[in-house]
Amino acid sequence: MSTLFTKIMNGQIPGNFVWADDVCVAFATIEPHTDGHVLVVPREEIVSYVDAPDETLAHLAVVAKRIGKAQTRVFEAPRAGILVVGYGVDHLHIHVLPIRSEAEVSPAAARHNVPGEQIEAAMARLREGLVQDGWGEFVPAQTAD
Repeated sequence: MSTLFTKIMNGQIPGNFVWADDVCVAFATIEPHTDGHVLVVPREEIVSYVDAPDETLAHLAVVAKRIGKAQTRVFEAPRAGILVVGYGVDHLHIHVLPIRSEAEVSPAAARHNVPGEQIEAAMARLREGLVQDGWGEFVPAQTAD
């Protein structure tokens, strides 16, 4: 199986990355609910949250927390929201996004046709925030094409 997310990780499809390590990556979603919305995705093609090894889930949770902490500061949001829905792409992914209300985590809150420049600008801000937090070794220098 080669999922859409695997193709993004392998550079077959462009991705706007903010995190990369041996276990997972984080990149922009093309339908963000809020500026700064990313997906944390394990490198291993795991279909469902309940199928993931405990160690992988623990690692994803730590990465999501680090990203969420940077998001709240960079985007001046009171909270970071996390969603694990599991539909759309059969590859485990955790949505992490800066939020100001519960309405922003609703699937109906997804914004369609957000200009690529707006997504890139938000990811640049988030990458810089992660570097400021001391996570520079995991922050890709630029968008992967």
